Amino acid sequence: MRIHHVAMRTHDVDRLAGFYQATLGLRVLRGDDARGSVWLDAAGAVLMIERAEAGEPPVDARTRELVAFAVDDKEAWRGRLAVEAETAHTLYFRDPDGRRVAVSDYTFSA
Repeated sequence: MRIHHVAMRTHDVDRLAGFYQATLGLRVLRGDDARGSVWLDAAGAVLMIERAEAGEPPVDARTRELVAFAVDDKEAWRGRLAVEAETAHTLYFRDPDGRRVAVSDYTFSA
């Protein structure tokens, strides 16, 4: 089993999709203006950026939940990110909606 897709809801699809494109280099697989969504390629998994409906609450800026992306060398990413915390293998930062995001070079052993 593997991750198929992760969906993130936002009130500003263009801003959030642009962040993941510019900051992490994810490429657009599909954009759907009528439905208000952009699908980004995350090395085989899909990051779906979807328009939130009116009244959906914003992301709680205090959340510690996160999505982490695998990288070969976390230090190569440091200059691109507004790092708020780190461990030996992981840099933590926030997306424009306040979600906690990370890049990590930790290798899981079987």
